[in-house]
Amino acid sequence: MLKIGVLGAGHLGKIHIKLLKEISDFQLIGFYDSNLEVAISVEEQFGIKAFNSAEELINEVDAVDIVTPTLSHYLYATKAIRKSKHVFIEKPIANTPKEGKDLVALAKEANIKAMVGHVERFNPAFLAVKNTGIEFNPMFIEAHRLAQFNPRGTDVSVVLDLMVHDIDIILNIVKATVKKISASGVSVVSKSPDIANARIEFDNGCVANLTASRISMKQMRKIRFFQKDTYISIDLFEKQAQLFKLLHEQADNDPTVFSFDIGEQSEKKYVKFLQPEIPTINAIKMELELFAKSILNNTEPEVTFTDGYNALHIAHQIMHKIEKSYLS
Repeated sequence: MLKIGVLGAGHLGKIHIKLLKEISDFQLIGFYDSNLEVAISVEEQFGIKAFNSAEELINEVDAVDIVTPTLSHYLYATKAIRKSKHVFIEKPIANTPKEGKDLVALAKEANIKAMVGHVERFNPAFLAVKNTGIEFNPMFIEAHRLAQFNPRGTDVSVVLDLMVHDIDIILNIVKATVKKISASGVSVVSKSPDIANARIEFDNGCVANLTASRISMKQMRKIRFFQKDTYISIDLFEKQAQLFKLLHEQADNDPTVFSFDIGEQSEKKYVKFLQPEIPTINAIKMELELFAKSILNNTEPEVTFTDGYNALHIAHQIMHKIEKSYLS
């Protein structure tokens, strides 16, 4: 059993604490939060020890789960890695690409398991589509991530707060180099952009269009993939997925196949509709369980520090494009 401690006991930190107590591979030793009132409250609520410092907690565990605000990710991760502790860190991996790149190098040098919490990789709707065996080879991707305003995430741009989720998914699926990025954004109520749109072009011809907003009236987390003979729609918020696949021949007696006339000499096309069953999964619990397995089995984590750095690097390029549009 692995001894683990949590750094940061805010809204998300409390969720991690609750789930870690349920994971058999972990023994939750305690937590540290710099806010004394929060520390006292969480200690009473969960019946676990509140440590007086991050260093004290790090010394007592095999692994740390960093759920602090983005600006302190690098500080706490370096403290843990230099003590040869395994590290799980919430997205984004760090505040700047340089910090992210440094963490990749430090983790490699220390030979520890290091994973980033890009939780949408474990969204049950996304997993359901992957479990169908469909091969992703998109040429156009459309992602919308809209949220109601919450002051919790305004320490960073909406690109790092929300859009980075979709950036990570897209980089995981599109196996090509980013060729060009265009972006624009607007600060409405925060000092940093609250709405952003980005267009990412890859050297294999794929184009991804991403929109993120944290001042919307409704919640939305949808991503759609358009590729030859196939259309995939995933609703990450409602946990639903739909696939439409063009067939090259008629499929008799299949209720999931429908036909339509394309108007060329009455030629018919046949499309198979799939609505995969969505598994009952707690995505955060799953990623923490997989983190434990990577340590115990000495395997590469599902979302590596390099993955986290790549997503952060693209996010900062988008932010830079937005800043340039402000100045022009």
